[in-house]
Amino acid sequence: MSLPNYDKTFLMKLLEQMLLIRRFEEKSAQMYGLRKIGGFLHLYIGQEAVAVGSIAALDLKKDYVLTSYRDHGHALACGMHPNAAMAELFGKVTGCSKGKGGSMHFFDVENHMYGGNGIVGAHIPIAAGVALKIKYFDEDGVVLCYFGDGAIHQGVFHETLNMAKIWDLPIIFICENNHYGMGTNYKRVSSVHDYSIMGTSYNIPAWQVNGMDVITVYEETQKAIKMVKEENTPVLLEIQTYRYRGHSMSDPARYRTKEELEKYKSQDPITILRKKMADAGLLTDEEFKELDNKCKEIVNESVRFAEESEEPPLEAIYEDIYA
Repeated sequence: MSLPNYDKTFLMKLLEQMLLIRRFEEKSAQMYGLRKIGGFLHLYIGQEAVAVGSIAALDLKKDYVLTSYRDHGHALACGMHPNAAMAELFGKVTGCSKGKGGSMHFFDVENHMYGGNGIVGAHIPIAAGVALKIKYFDEDGVVLCYFGDGAIHQGVFHETLNMAKIWDLPIIFICENNHYGMGTNYKRVSSVHDYSIMGTSYNIPAWQVNGMDVITVYEETQKAIKMVKEENTPVLLEIQTYRYRGHSMSDPARYRTKEELEKYKSQDPITILRKKMADAGLLTDEEFKELDNKCKEIVNESVRFAEESEEPPLEAIYEDIYA
């Protein structure tokens, strides 16, 4: 793989999206510490290349994204405005879910980002339902369904993979294996350490992907989309990644060593792309600093927007509910 094959504008977009997610998450953690944000908060720091690289391969006029509760990165990569994202964390009416969903329930119909789902694995069949809609109406789209390694052992994962293959649904199941289901290393709870082989049980093409390299994720997702469309089959990708923070804000992550954390910080996806672009003569230190400052200002503005926004009115408690 050689970076000169890629347009500088495209690479700068990937870098900017990863930087924006990183700075957004850092600011979210800061605001949580200041008690501006309540409830659960699951940060995406370290995993940015997965959402950015895979979503870059989509056409969100016809493709769809569904994910679990660690959803800020996917929402921003889909094009959600940081103001709407931060306002949602603040519980304000200008938030993407009108301040009623919070961190785990981001939603953006216009950008085909259908959640943000709080229950482990529960969105996997919902994603298959969206893929069934695409197939039923003979549309051209695909669905990316993201979940963590902790969801692999939920029965609904296996039920949905089986059904998706029986119906040959246009869906790519993406396991973001960040090595820890809450505080437990995945190798301690799974008899299988290569999750991609689980696709074999359902005759679904599957393979592992290096999730710390955004270009690799982009290329492998393109390959998967091509397979979905040409071979009329769902695909399973196990994207190996790593989160630098705890499971949520209440998790000090004492279950891993400093050496392990440093090892993975040396594989930071932002640093990797920055170095590749610099080596190819496509990025200077000044350009990187300018891009980083731009992302920091966007995030600071999102905080200002959230703080100045209104709380949902009391009567909103009865709106947008089933019964």
